[in-house]
Amino acid sequence: MAKILFKCVLVSLILLSLSCANVQQQARASANVVTVEGQAAISNGMPLLAKKQALQDAIRQASMQSAVDIRSQTSANQNGISQDTMSMRTAAAVNNTKVIKEWTSDNIHHVVAQVELSADSACSSRYRKRIIATAFPLVNQEQVTGYETQDLYAGIPRELNNLLIESGDFIGSNATNINLYPRADQAPEIQNRTAYRPSKVMQIASSNGVQLVLSGAIRDLEVESSEYMRGQGPLAFVRSLARDVVARRGIGIDVYVHDGLTGALLFQQRYVDTVIGDVWIPATYTVGSERFNSTSTGGKIAQIIDQASADIRQSLSCYPFATRIIEIKGDKVVIDAGAQEKLNIDDQLVVYSSGGNDLNLDGGYSFVGKDQQPAGVLTIRSIAPRYAIGSLEAPARELGVKVGDWVKSW
Repeated sequence: MAKILFKCVLVSLILLSLSCANVQQQARASANVVTVEGQAAISNGMPLLAKKQALQDAIRQASMQSAVDIRSQTSANQNGISQDTMSMRTAAAVNNTKVIKEWTSDNIHHVVAQVELSADSACSSRYRKRIIATAFPLVNQEQVTGYETQDLYAGIPRELNNLLIESGDFIGSNATNINLYPRADQAPEIQNRTAYRPSKVMQIASSNGVQLVLSGAIRDLEVESSEYMRGQGPLAFVRSLARDVVARRGIGIDVYVHDGLTGALLFQQRYVDTVIGDVWIPATYTVGSERFNSTSTGGKIAQIIDQASADIRQSLSCYPFATRIIEIKGDKVVIDAGAQEKLNIDDQLVVYSSGGNDLNLDGGYSFVGKDQQPAGVLTIRSIAPRYAIGSLEAPARELGVKVGDWVKSW
């Protein structure tokens, strides 16, 4: 009996090891591990910044070895070629990085690293990013009658933001009283822009202490016209009367996410669908409620919200985390992020500074003048729920670092 039991245990262990080996082989098949060397010059006596830049150089080279999209363009005139340009974009996502060896020679920092790449463009998000939701205006107000819910304008971005928060990758806030697009038909173009001034997106991000701004536009909620169904004869008349009970309605919703640091549009997607039946949403129904989702139109909108949430998470999973410096006390730098953003002691973030205050037109945050450049590395020394305190390699004054500058994960 003991021998039989021993054999059963042995067979089970063998099967388990084979199963683990199969899982590891599948993991290797979906990921590509390469060993590369990166380097960066040590400037202003800041080896930590050079180390970060060298590691980033290694990651860039590894990604280029895995998957590169190369595009070239040649312009010609009557005198021959006037311009010949080429651009490269890596298509692989970095899953994991391990430093094997590093050294400094002739004021150059070298790093040899193992980089694990994945072609599925999905990264594990280390830090939680702050995002604020603004209103989704309707392009055509007449498409939603006074007898229907008026919650779409604020409810769609509110519920989309709630799903992003529930994912654990974002810290969200709602400002659905703010409309970025007075001309919703031209979204995501933001009107009333003034030269040498930060965009409205950057102003909202700055005033609310967020990294990302969620916005959108409701392009289509049109119900099939009754005039199209009338025609002539009894059948056409019955169809016209039945429009109030059974109709066809188009749904079109645009979703955008902007970077609050640069104002750049990071995510843009249009979601379209069609519903047939009782397409009206009663006035008392709010987006996200069970009664709202039980309607044919509300159910389709809920599906679009779910899909948009998944798409945003995937699209921004590899995007760096960023926050602002809110106070400088001697050699201590306080940033507007802490434990709730999943920061940890000894984490290192790169500080980006404009290096001066020339043409600082927006009341404290530089827009025109010197570009934001890496100024140093901030090492986190202590953490509170809403903020963290770190130290720089050199005094902030010497590096040109000031309140309002950004810190980012590399």
